[in-house]
Amino acid sequence: MNKETISQIKARLQTITDTTDPYLQTIHDDSRKGVQTAIQQFERRLARQKEAEEAFNNRFKYEKYYWENGCQYIAGMDEVGRGPLAGPVVTCAVILNADFDLIGVTDSKQLTRHERENLYLRIVDEAVEVSIAVNDAPVIDQMNIYAATQDAMIRAVNHLHHRPDHLIVDAVPLAIDIPQTTLIKGDQKSISVAAASIVAKEYRDHLMRDYDYVYPGYGFAQNMGYGTKEHLAGLEKMGATPIHRRSFNPVPKYLN
Repeated sequence: MNKETISQIKARLQTITDTTDPYLQTIHDDSRKGVQTAIQQFERRLARQKEAEEAFNNRFKYEKYYWENGCQYIAGMDEVGRGPLAGPVVTCAVILNADFDLIGVTDSKQLTRHERENLYLRIVDEAVEVSIAVNDAPVIDQMNIYAATQDAMIRAVNHLHHRPDHLIVDAVPLAIDIPQTTLIKGDQKSISVAAASIVAKEYRDHLMRDYDYVYPGYGFAQNMGYGTKEHLAGLEKMGATPIHRRSFNPVPKYLN
């Protein structure tokens, strides 16, 4: 019987997800350097996968705790856009079910744009429900950013068809008659909050890329409204737009 080529072995290893697979024993004593390298790469891949699964399960602990204690609908909540000089603050509430298994869901800031876009589509498709609420610059200026964020979060909850039994909120306590857990860096500790952060981030980024066409010259498609060098240069040259926050420095000095 002819030996498998190294390429064939590598391809076979890509299909294996368990270190107890009998095939591994058949190639264990293959002395070819390429085979041994392939085995080492396989073992590292499985170790990374196991680590990712453990981290995912750890980020699901809050949801599991409340499910086990009688809650049916648990909404994770997050916001994006509290710090920029321009554009809205976007909030999101996401309700997941117990068989949600997108291991890649984590803090949106740790993901690439491509990863976020793919996860956004799958979260929206697989979640029990997703709700988004937005407050634009004039509301932020009127209320202040913290109050505007709270207001949008409460509206996101109230727009849900399924009334949550419990909320898991990233850092911002809400004046709403629903039990809630407030977590600092909640998007790193709760899958529901992480999912909400991804949806909110993608939604806001799309808005800012659209605004870049409406108000060119500020770099909104790249800086998402944050005070980058390009953005400040645009303010200096063209002044503030309707989506700029008048209450955020240094915007007032560029008002016409």
